[in-house]
Amino acid sequence: MTSVDLYGPDPIYQQIAAVIRGRIEAGVYSPNRPIPSETALCEEFDVSRKTAREAVRALREAGLVQTVRGKGSYVLGD
Repeated sequence: MTSVDLYGPDPIYQQIAAVIRGRIEAGVYSPNRPIPSETALCEEFDVSRKTAREAVRALREAGLVQTVRGKGSYVLGD
């Protein structure tokens, strides 16, 4: 389990988004392949579904992933 700083100044969803961004940049999650589901993020980071959803939204707004209804969120390709 990757931890987040519950008492730090940054919102938890931003911390989770930063971890996922780092994994994308490191090649852990490949282009056109899915990132973990909201449920998996909830389990990994021990957060609510709303927090996981906000993290994915932040990644989407940053142009790193796209969400396909009913399928999940995918890393945008080159």
